[in-house]
Amino acid sequence: MNLPEELRYSEEHEWVKTEGDKVRIGITDFAQSELGDIVFVELPEVGDEVTADEPFGSVESVKTVSELYAPVSGKVVEVNEDLNDNPEYVNESPYENAWMIVVEPSDKSELDKLMTAEQYENMVKED
Repeated sequence: MNLPEELRYSEEHEWVKTEGDKVRIGITDFAQSELGDIVFVELPEVGDEVTADEPFGSVESVKTVSELYAPVSGKVVEVNEDLNDNPEYVNESPYENAWMIVVEPSDKSELDKLMTAEQYENMVKED
């Protein structure tokens, strides 16, 4: 399982990378491997507000449709349009090419609730 140390992780299997006053969000390597081949990704629009622990989009695999849950609240400032034509990036490159949205957090303290790579790995192993 690939878990970059510099990222933070949510219980819903999203990763968060802090970039100055914004955060980049995607789903973890573990999540994509559990879902199987991703065939469609639905994401919000730039300007939309997302709320921590609430759905902001979905991914559809050959097996199922899974909601994506926002790890933090804030305004969407960037959306990865490449995923419209290349949903397979989620399987091939969950931390690089398959980032999903960039958010300006409205409450930075929400970031403190996210897990380290080690904490996330322990959670996954317990499931």
